[in-house]
Amino acid sequence: MDKIVDIENLSFFYPDGHQGLKDINLVVYSAENLAVIGPNGAGKSTLLLHLNGILRGNNTIKVFGLPVEEKNLKETRRKVGLVFQDPDDQLFSPTVFDDVAFGPINMGYSELQVKQRVVQALKLVGMDGYEQRSPHHLSVGEKKRIAIATVLSLNPELLVLDEPSSNLDPRSKWSLIEVVKRLPMTRIIAAHDLELIRALCQRTIILDGGIIVADGSTTNIL
Repeated sequence: MDKIVDIENLSFFYPDGHQGLKDINLVVYSAENLAVIGPNGAGKSTLLLHLNGILRGNNTIKVFGLPVEEKNLKETRRKVGLVFQDPDDQLFSPTVFDDVAFGPINMGYSELQVKQRVVQALKLVGMDGYEQRSPHHLSVGEKKRIAIATVLSLNPELLVLDEPSSNLDPRSKWSLIEVVKRLPMTRIIAAHDLELIRALCQRTIILDGGIIVADGSTTNIL
């Protein structure tokens, strides 16, 4: 199997001097579905934000064989679709179409290609027909799906989700789980929701204090 993510001895300090990650070593292979769990403040979101260069620590991370550094960021961010915990951080346009089209437009795709990508992405998350709706008038569950569609429109090879089931009722959560389960790409999911992890991830790591303290099959870890 190909290495999708290759991290060696990654450490990261916040501007206030607090150490968020300590000597992280992690390899994720193609077609793996990895869960990242741990208490609040363990470094889960911090780790995810390194995967497409939003944060950068003191060592090299390779994603799809490319170091995550300035000259490779455009290609890295096309291949790594990162969905934030709060969908409102990802939805800022007047219509769903505009939000989902934002990435392809900025990548230089033609008008026809943009439209095709928007239609395909919305269909993948079960939100086709919502193109002209205002994202700000949707339910939290619908917003979560649209946020995922904003990254699917770039056809990523790695989908990174931060707490995808937060603030969802049980019905919306299981609906989202079914959507994510159908997606064909490698997934890395940070979550507290153990039901979601059991449903979606075969491998789990535990972060605590910025350190990986366990790494194994989800069945054994949980």
